[in-house]
Amino acid sequence: MVKQQSNTTVLVAQFGEDVAKQTDAIWRGDHRTGNKHAKRYIATFRKLRALGDAGRDALAALLAHERPDVRVMAAAYLLRHRTTEATEVLREAAKGSGLLAFEASQALQRWEEGTWALDPA
Repeated sequence: MVKQQSNTTVLVAQFGEDVAKQTDAIWRGDHRTGNKHAKRYIATFRKLRALGDAGRDALAALLAHERPDVRVMAAAYLLRHRTTEATEVLREAAKGSGLLAFEASQALQRWEEGTWALDPA
């Protein structure tokens, strides 16, 4: 159990780091690096998902991350598992302007349409 908890902590940290690095790369105009980090956090989420709800619950810690881009991405992935908390994070971000607000509103729209599929049941 301790090893799994340690592993989830590392995976959650990796997810947050890659989301932040993707955002930073995009702002620099370096989409190639951004895409590399996107692939990494998607792979990391798959590893967390393989741990079942324990992995998803661990990712929920990022809903309170200091960086809004990390909060929004975690919320987008956690909509099915942590619907209330995730929608709160996304709604708050969608109130803003810019790319992050757009991403948050798109995640909410896909969820409400029933086309969201980042973590299917």
